[in-house]
Amino acid sequence: MNGAAGAAAAIANAIKASGAIVQVDTNDFTMILSKADKPIVIIAESHFLKTSYKYLTSYKGFVFFTKTSNPLSLPGDTELIAAKSIWIPQ
Repeated sequence: MNGAAGAAAAIANAIKASGAIVQVDTNDFTMILSKADKPIVIIAESHFLKTSYKYLTSYKGFVFFTKTSNPLSLPGDTELIAAKSIWIPQ
């Protein structure tokens, strides 16, 4: 298997492992959090060229993702888990 085929297979396997990830805007993301009881949010901060924040949460069996240039204001009962990075297959 050459390098390109190996990379394509790795990406396909990553997509299979991650399942469905729904990208939403920040307003929809915070609305989803407000509906959840004690939401858990994974956050990663990136400093490549400019600072950005990536957020993941699950709700009713779906995984939701958003990215913003400013930190989100999260509900007080949110459990935060800091990650080194969040990679979403495109």
